[in-house]
Amino acid sequence: MDVTQILAELKEERQQIEEAIVSLERLARGRGRRRGRPPAWMSPELPVKRRGRPPGSKNKVPVETAEAAPKGAVA
Repeated sequence: MDVTQILAELKEERQQIEEAIVSLERLARGRGRRRGRPPAWMSPELPVKRRGRPPGSKNKVPVETAEAAPKGAVA
């Protein structure tokens, strides 16, 4: 390769890099504070939601009552 060809390729590459920088600067300038809730992938990882009564709740079912009357039994 001769030096003039190398220089031409480097100048072309520099032009492409400058265009990429300008477009990224425009993107950064155009973004302001967005309204609303951020998407799920941006929010920190939330704990798994569990269904039912939380452990240690006050209204527990007594053990004797649960064994004496199976589900579906009519009194």
